[in-house]
Amino acid sequence: QAVQWRAFARLLPRTDIFHFYFGLTLVPKSLQFPLLRATRKKSLYHFLGSDIRGRAREELAYGRRADAQVVGSFDAVRWVPEAEVIPPGLDLSRYKPVAPTDRVRPLVVHAPSDRIRKGTEHVVRACRELDLELDIVEGLPNEEARRRYERADIVVEQLNAGWHGVFALEAMALGKPVLTYLKDDVVRQTEAAFGIRVPIVSATKETLTERLRLLVDSPAERRRIGAESRAYVERVHDINKVADRLVALYSRL
Repeated sequence: QAVQWRAFARLLPRTDIFHFYFGLTLVPKSLQFPLLRATRKKSLYHFLGSDIRGRAREELAYGRRADAQVVGSFDAVRWVPEAEVIPPGLDLSRYKPVAPTDRVRPLVVHAPSDRIRKGTEHVVRACRELDLELDIVEGLPNEEARRRYERADIVVEQLNAGWHGVFALEAMALGKPVLTYLKDDVVRQTEAAFGIRVPIVSATKETLTERLRLLVDSPAERRRIGAESRAYVERVHDINKVADRLVALYSRL
């Protein structure tokens, strides 16, 4: 704590806006915001997902002490209704698109952080039923994992959460068609906000086999959705555009 206090004391005179991540502050919350108000400094909380998901609103009330709150999707707004949506960003210069192949037996890539939460058993079952090659990527450094993603013809992210994560964005940046479970209302809000169709193929454990079969049977559809996916992340998740949205928020503060 002494180190954090020294950091705060050093930063305070030369900082206009304090941007806090993951519900953390430099010094205890009970002191952080009175000190910022007393010194006429602005602040914002940037929630990343796992810090708010499934929590009661009362548990997250501390976020209102900041001058603004940010979440990464319209799905996350249900936990922090006052928050502004600024999607996560990718440095797209690190992701060169690799179009899906025309293989009759396409390669499906799945990279679960938690097999139960991501519905991995259903992915395995669907790929077995359709006689597809499945590559489950786990526990690898980012660069090695990305090389495995590049080989994919189809990517399956998760079947439970209702919105996509960063893995889906990485696959889309590589020009891959992605299947994941999306809530319809969140899709509509996202498309209205950013003026572009969300090209992800929504699937549940009940519909995964059917949705996969459509892509398996049509290499052209795999390539079409893959190209749309790259265009989508360029429009919504390019890190430079995300930075512009943050700068606009800082300016308003």
